[in-house]
Amino acid sequence: MREDGAANRVLGLYWGAVAVGLLLASPLVPRASGLVPPCPFRSLTGLPCPTCGSTRALTALARLDPVAAWISNPLVTMGLIAFVAGGLIAGLAALVGRPLPEPKRFPPAVRATAWFAALFNWLWVLIHFRLG
Repeated sequence: MREDGAANRVLGLYWGAVAVGLLLASPLVPRASGLVPPCPFRSLTGLPCPTCGSTRALTALARLDPVAAWISNPLVTMGLIAFVAGGLIAGLAALVGRPLPEPKRFPPAVRATAWFAALFNWLWVLIHFRLG
């Protein structure tokens, strides 16, 4: 067994534990969401930042309402779902002794798509919070 394979399994276990922890803590999210301070970018400029709506998205996901989460912030919603699902998969893989694949550098097309998704998401947030 290679040393990096063991480290990858440990990473998978940590990721899985965090995902399970998030799922277990989800009933507390609606009460805790009131503790989040207002967005400093929006307070200074009057415009929503690219992550505005994240708290509402997280709260909606905790209530198992993915449509409301998507409306609040699509990219954050997809990221949260992917993080939890990936963590559960990685944790299970680590438990059965399979290491995570080594991360590789994404090709330029994938990086460009990620930038486009982030810009499109901000446009969505700008339109949604200006009209809503």
